[in-house]
Amino acid sequence: MKRTFLVVATLLLSSMVELHAAEFKAGTAIIDITPTNLPVLVNGGMTSRSVNKIKTPIHARAIALADGKQQIAIVVVDSCMMPRPLLDEAKALAEKRTGIPANRMLISAVHTHSTPSSMGCLGTDADEAYVPFLRDKLVEAIVAAQAALEPARVGFAKGNAAEFTALRQWIRRPDRVVEDPFGNMTVRANMHSGSNWDNATGEAGPEDPDLALISIQARDGRPFAVLGNFSMHYFGDRDISADYYGLFCEGLKQRIAPEAVPGKAPFVGIMSHGCSGDIWRRDYTRPASEWNAKLTIEEYAKGLVDIAMKAYQGIRYRDDVDLAMDERRMTLNYRVPDKQRLEWAQRIVDGMSNRLAKTTTEVYAREQIILHERQKTEIVAQALRIGEIGIATTPCETYAITGLKIKAASPLAHNMVIELANGGDGYIPPPEQYPFGGYNTWPARSAGLEVMAEPKITEAIIGMLEKISARPRREWKLNKGPATSAILKAKPVAYWRMNEFTGPHASDASGNGHDAVYESAITYYLEGPCSTHFCGSDEINRAPHFVGGRLRARLTDLGNSYSVSMWLWNGMPNDGRDVSGWLFSRNCDNGLGAYGDHLGIGGKSAHTGRLIFFHGDDVTTAVAGKTVIPRWQWQHVIFVRDGQTVRVYLNGQLDMETKAAADFPAGFDQYFFGGRSDNDSNWEGRLDEIAIFNRALTARNVSRLVVK
Repeated sequence: MKRTFLVVATLLLSSMVELHAAEFKAGTAIIDITPTNLPVLVNGGMTSRSVNKIKTPIHARAIALADGKQQIAIVVVDSCMMPRPLLDEAKALAEKRTGIPANRMLISAVHTHSTPSSMGCLGTDADEAYVPFLRDKLVEAIVAAQAALEPARVGFAKGNAAEFTALRQWIRRPDRVVEDPFGNMTVRANMHSGSNWDNATGEAGPEDPDLALISIQARDGRPFAVLGNFSMHYFGDRDISADYYGLFCEGLKQRIAPEAVPGKAPFVGIMSHGCSGDIWRRDYTRPASEWNAKLTIEEYAKGLVDIAMKAYQGIRYRDDVDLAMDERRMTLNYRVPDKQRLEWAQRIVDGMSNRLAKTTTEVYAREQIILHERQKTEIVAQALRIGEIGIATTPCETYAITGLKIKAASPLAHNMVIELANGGDGYIPPPEQYPFGGYNTWPARSAGLEVMAEPKITEAIIGMLEKISARPRREWKLNKGPATSAILKAKPVAYWRMNEFTGPHASDASGNGHDAVYESAITYYLEGPCSTHFCGSDEINRAPHFVGGRLRARLTDLGNSYSVSMWLWNGMPNDGRDVSGWLFSRNCDNGLGAYGDHLGIGGKSAHTGRLIFFHGDDVTTAVAGKTVIPRWQWQHVIFVRDGQTVRVYLNGQLDMETKAAADFPAGFDQYFFGGRSDNDSNWEGRLDEIAIFNRALTARNVSRLVVK
């Protein structure tokens, strides 16, 4: 009797396991959305253009997912951007036909600049004939994907595609600021400024090299779909084309499942758009002779497919996954024009006689009228989970650093962030980027949301990831490398690793609680020095880029003997201005005084490219080091004050030794990094790994801090 009961129980348990395993299902569809009536309007440029030639078909590629409790639909569309009202309408129609709730549908654009316009932006209106055609095709894609549902399994992988993406947003030199469309000299950062090295000090942010893949198969191993995600803005094409996204999708199909299985939905390769608001393919850190200008769009796509396939081969699959999804709708304000700008815009628009804009000034004048009329808008953010895989969405053209923030905080093991999903709400630079100006910040439908849109959207997404995973966000921090441990072993009174995603606080890693404060005019999370020495394996050390701001700290009781260790990366040409830039000051704020210590790099007025130091308030007394410091290369500097003796070490070698009065009064406790105390010739470039010691380091101490 007991044996019979045991056998029956075992069979029941086995059946329950099989039932649960069979619950995860997936279906795919690919629907042609190529316009049937030509010509069509094409957006993505400053002014309107129409196209009457088709280079490649364009598609809506869909995946439907189900776990026995709920269903989710994901559609990636060969479009530049799509407005939320259009997508809301398509979702409502699809819900009626499938039963999938509209708030369980994700529809995103790939951001090709060579497809019909479904959304008015800058100088281009929506193509009125194409919009209803596209809406119906989106519904068709969701219906077809749901109809193809069958038991499935899923896996995740990612490859490093750093050679295929780079920063297009660069910081301009402070003496090379240019004019915005409103007639003001505000442009301190802009797209492609790095193409002329003489104009720029460096990149405005980090890139995201991850080529992420979600692979879905039938239970027997038959490939269903691969959903890719990559942060690169677009390649560029003239005629109707899916750009590199479509070529990548077709390349995956040819490599994974070129032949359809009779009676089954075809394999669908998909490339979704990662956070690419400040990203393009050309790497301006390299000389023009090394740019990939000769790389064709076909070669570019093939290179990405090669990386994807290498990662794909190692995917391990699970069929015991469940689904979760959350959506949040938020009302955000537009940055509307003030009365003066509105009057300026109205005069220009009145003179256009109801025609489309032909110049950049006319484009932005018209945009001011539109923002004034709308005042605010509703945006949609989402997070969904497939087992331990997370997908977050933003409706905007989002900077790479935002995607990195979200993935770093996600409680889930594997993540991708899809931008331009569920709407097309323009660029959302992090708040610290707005003072730098440039195209990505000029108020328009292409960049009109409030300054705090990025942190609001980012926080909403991370919160939804917490909700769907039922786990708290991860606390982000880099691991310690041997160089980090060496600094901590030397017992600094403060140690700022400067790995923050944003300001204003720079955390003190020494454990002494001496957090510092970032001023404005700083951008964050660029690549820092010596990653293998300062971080764990496969991590990138991070550093801020100073754009005239400073790091401020207050430390008491350092007296007349103290030391400062820091890494520097100079963005200015050595002869770009009288003083290339000041690295460090110990003095009172907003002025010079008799007691200050000041360390910098000389410019065209004297000591070009060499370390300079003076004490007091007379810069003409500055003494210089021996070595010319190259631009755009990391260097290690240790400043040592031992009473009246000052020594400065460059990359472990004594570069300067001089005498200076040691007369610091009690309470002389303010320290500035990335600028002088009076804000003269503040630093233009990166600083990192700043440590302060309450004693004069010896040559032996210095040698222990040198990265070898």
